[in-house]
Amino acid sequence: MQGVTLKSRATAFACAAGALVFILSLVLGYSAGPQDDVLQIGRSLIIAILCGTMSWASARRSIATTATAIDAATERLLSAAHGDLQSAVSPDIRQELPDLSVAMESLFSQVRTNLDHVQTLALFDQITGLANRTSFCRQVERLLAEREDNGIAALFFIDLDGFKAVNDTLGHAAGDQLLARVAGRLREVVMAQVSAGSGDAVVGRLAGDEFTMFFPHLSGRAAAQRIARAIQFALGERFDLGSQQVELGASIGIACHPDHGATLVDLLRAADIAMYHAKHQGRGRAEIYTDELALAAEDRAELERELLLGLQRDEFLLEFQPQIDVATGRATTAEALVRWAHPERDLVMPGAFVPVAEESGAIVALGDWVMDRVCRTAALWAQAGVDQRIAVNISTRELGQPDFFLRLRHSIATHAAPAAMLELEITESLAMEMDPRVLDQLRALRQDGVRIAIDDFGTGYSNLSRLRELPVDRVKIDRSLVRDIATSAEARTICSAVVGLIQGLGMEVVVEGIENEAQMDVLRVIGCTLFQGYHLARPTGEQDYLAQFAGQPQRLTRDAG
Repeated sequence: MQGVTLKSRATAFACAAGALVFILSLVLGYSAGPQDDVLQIGRSLIIAILCGTMSWASARRSIATTATAIDAATERLLSAAHGDLQSAVSPDIRQELPDLSVAMESLFSQVRTNLDHVQTLALFDQITGLANRTSFCRQVERLLAEREDNGIAALFFIDLDGFKAVNDTLGHAAGDQLLARVAGRLREVVMAQVSAGSGDAVVGRLAGDEFTMFFPHLSGRAAAQRIARAIQFALGERFDLGSQQVELGASIGIACHPDHGATLVDLLRAADIAMYHAKHQGRGRAEIYTDELALAAEDRAELERELLLGLQRDEFLLEFQPQIDVATGRATTAEALVRWAHPERDLVMPGAFVPVAEESGAIVALGDWVMDRVCRTAALWAQAGVDQRIAVNISTRELGQPDFFLRLRHSIATHAAPAAMLELEITESLAMEMDPRVLDQLRALRQDGVRIAIDDFGTGYSNLSRLRELPVDRVKIDRSLVRDIATSAEARTICSAVVGLIQGLGMEVVVEGIENEAQMDVLRVIGCTLFQGYHLARPTGEQDYLAQFAGQPQRLTRDAG
């Protein structure tokens, strides 16, 4: 019954016990003598009173103290249920119920520890010890609400350059260690700024390799730019991860309160836009938000939406550019190049939409469309007796899909495309970083007849031993290596060395970006026979391509421009 304590119940029990003994003593004493003997009745009554009182006192003494301790324990547990985990356990409990006292103290201590751990998980990032997104946002919103109008506040959005490569090559454990080191250097930047009088800051890790820093009180934008340079300097120094040394950088976006937003949501959006602009400008940069950047971001978002609609509406098409063998004058391979026939714009070249597709992930769907069309075209060309391969570029994002090769083989099988008519072009940087799973899949395709080519060779930092191990048939030399070959002895020396290296490894050399006859003359002397470029032919639609390059050998000195 609510409101009745164990002590009161114990008292009631003692009273009942005493009353029962009293009645029994009275009945026994009364029945021992004549019923009319008043003296006998008095004696019986005295005996009954003494026995009942003694029984009541004995029962009360034996359970009242324990009942008091249990009542105290009950009240302490109720207060703990309402959040009081700090108050000490009552001395009555420790004295009368020592085991229960120890158990309660141990329980409260464990609950306090668990709550502290939960709070830490809820507010702090476990890897770096920095404020997590929730905690960072709460702190910054409070600081914004407390801010006065003098000076500015600055939010820094920091994205690490090159972190994914470290995570992929050294593993997630090394990646986590690197993130912790980055957090330590960001704390050092804040401490240095505090010493310089810029005030304290909130540092957080939003997700992945994205960090944020908020200074609530700065004198102006010059101070914000100075802090951005300090961040870049701190993160630009080499990181020592045991036996490995890693170099990183950072792209930083800066948004200022109140100019770029009154709320945290506005500031994060502005800083994010500025950070992406810094990345697009070549990484390792710091940019302050402007309205022009916002317009560019809106245009990019609109292009993403239109890109997805364009795929649904089948607005894309393929054009083909030949690779011509000067020894025979014939085209050996047609490179398939995607174009966007936008309903409201001119024909859109891939440089305008492929980077957006890469960022948004739409490149996977676009790549599937291209591969399907290429396989269908290869099957039709084979039936028509066109003896040329069709080359198609494969992006990093596509190759990173776990089911890429399954989808590719499905397209080949669906259209019954001869594997020998297909050539996959992968970039030099991607070729140098491929994991064993991808290499095994490429080897299997190559055994089936698909040719593998490295595109844009000479734009990255090639590992020569790695090149020797790759399952590659052809290497396409980038236009940057041959641009000055007709006028520069140094360019000729470099190009000759590269060509000799590739041919020495048993691979074919294709030279891209041929713009004039003089380049071809020098490259012939060096030993090149396969060329591609505007001097020979511009990309064109399938029917025009077949009309020009599926028949007789071509005259190589004409300008197809």
